[in-house]
Amino acid sequence: MTVDIDVAAGVDGVPSRAQFRRWLCLATDEFGVSDGEAALRIVDEPEGAALNTRWRGRQGATNVLSFPAGNMPDMPGVPRHLGDLVLCAPVLRREAQAQGKPELHHWAHLVVHGTLHLLGLDHEESGEAQRMEALERALLARLGIADPYAERKTGDEQDN
Repeated sequence: MTVDIDVAAGVDGVPSRAQFRRWLCLATDEFGVSDGEAALRIVDEPEGAALNTRWRGRQGATNVLSFPAGNMPDMPGVPRHLGDLVLCAPVLRREAQAQGKPELHHWAHLVVHGTLHLLGLDHEESGEAQRMEALERALLARLGIADPYAERKTGDEQDN
């Protein structure tokens, strides 16, 4: 799995490239996607808000935005592009603090969550949400991370 990571100027204290790759691979391996690629962009709040407004029509920054590549045809010898994830570091940090969870655990959760969106999962309907949350719990448990849904999250996190 190839992961291209781009961190906006002025954003610091983000997890390592190896950690991002590990979390992304945790989700893709579950679906048998080992020869693929994804792009991650870590942004500040103004960029996160601009992207959220442009692509979702919602004001303010959100924690993670997922841009699936869709049903791109497979080409022999070319890794499958899954899509792009945008993580807003300041929003993520505030949520982790408000929820009383380790920031690194919240990073892991949102990368897994966003990657599942790239793989076609969603949480628009109750059944889909239950399936997606159960898979997130199981994957994060493999990392020793507690159930991220044990206490309901803030409104931003439900919006992706």
